[in-house]
Amino acid sequence: MSKIVVIGSSNTDLIAKINEFPKIGETIKGISYLQVMGGKGANQALAAHRLGGDVKFITSLGNDLNGINSIDYYKKEGLDASLSLIVEDVPSGVAMIWVDKNGDNSIVIIPGANDALKPEYIKKIEAEILKADLIVLQMEIPYETVRYICNFASSNNKQVMLNVAPAMVLDKDVIEKIDILVVNETEAELISGENISIIGEEAVVDRLRFLGAKTVILTLGKKGSILKNDQLYLKVPAFTVNTVDSTAAGDTFCGALAAGLSRGHRWQQAMEFASAAAAICVTRMGAQTSIPDENEVISFLSQNI
Repeated sequence: MSKIVVIGSSNTDLIAKINEFPKIGETIKGISYLQVMGGKGANQALAAHRLGGDVKFITSLGNDLNGINSIDYYKKEGLDASLSLIVEDVPSGVAMIWVDKNGDNSIVIIPGANDALKPEYIKKIEAEILKADLIVLQMEIPYETVRYICNFASSNNKQVMLNVAPAMVLDKDVIEKIDILVVNETEAELISGENISIIGEEAVVDRLRFLGAKTVILTLGKKGSILKNDQLYLKVPAFTVNTVDSTAAGDTFCGALAAGLSRGHRWQQAMEFASAAAAICVTRMGAQTSIPDENEVISFLSQNI
């Protein structure tokens, strides 16, 4: 099994379940409240870990109650976060999440200590990062750090998977260093400068590949996902489930994909595994509380394929 290093954000998620999103100036009564661990980096690291990957997670936390609780939680989960940066006088990251009756969400993130994960710290732990076969990144840490890691990984022949979430325009020299680019429709349009409704899904994927990404995966929610590289073009349908909360579905997909690839799965098998994990995720509330383990996904696939 190859090794995975996930470098990214860690947040405490404050989740309010509501019937409908409030209008400006409106006060509404919520249905329920939940506080759980989140952050795109942590979600993807935990997903890859629960789903069979050999994972090391690198993040930045404040030396506060949320940060201490996060480290304790990762230890209990068996997720190695020993290389994480702990900073003073800066609070750990927080995300405030509204989830409506349809399972759609609206999220506000306060990055806090996540913004302290700078290239200077990455330089100090480069030797540990080089032990990885696959480096997984997202966009809730500074862009300069993502750029530095992409350049560092490329110069050392290490594979990089970048999930461009939250959506952000990427410089071409960064895209050229990415082995696996994972984007949803909004992210794909922003990076490519194209409109999917005008030119189509495959054309947008082709545009992203033209910009330099070696393999592009476009996730399409209930419509499934598309993968394209020099050797392959795949369309993988989504599984039909009852959606309760879509929080962390994309992160679960990415973590599951990394885990599958690290175990030598071919693209079709890895994509189906990731789609199944994401499908299970949306049937539950919360971020990391909704991430399934490997046995759950295997059982789900046996019943749905």
